[in-house]
Amino acid sequence: MNQVEEAAEALADALLNSDIYQEYKSKLDQVKQYPDLKRQIDEFRMRNYELQQSPDYAFDKMEQFQREYQTFRDDPLVSDFLAAELAFCRMVQDVENRLVGRIDFE
Repeated sequence: MNQVEEAAEALADALLNSDIYQEYKSKLDQVKQYPDLKRQIDEFRMRNYELQQSPDYAFDKMEQFQREYQTFRDDPLVSDFLAAELAFCRMVQDVENRLVGRIDFE
């Protein structure tokens, strides 16, 4: 294995062993104990993504979406999972931004 591959493996191990990933994994495992809830979370995430990627994205549509799912998001299991997932995604984005920011690639 070359130096880059070794560094990538070490980075992956560091991510997997991080407190942030461990919290995400714990919350995911809890959610998976309730298949219907997991399905609802997946639907929420997909609709949220589609709204954000829509060419006709509008603040009022997002507000309506947030109101529609407010009670659902108030469930501690849902809110804790979504918060843990967001923290993990932000950590991965930060790593990606640092890596891309250091490379001069056109």
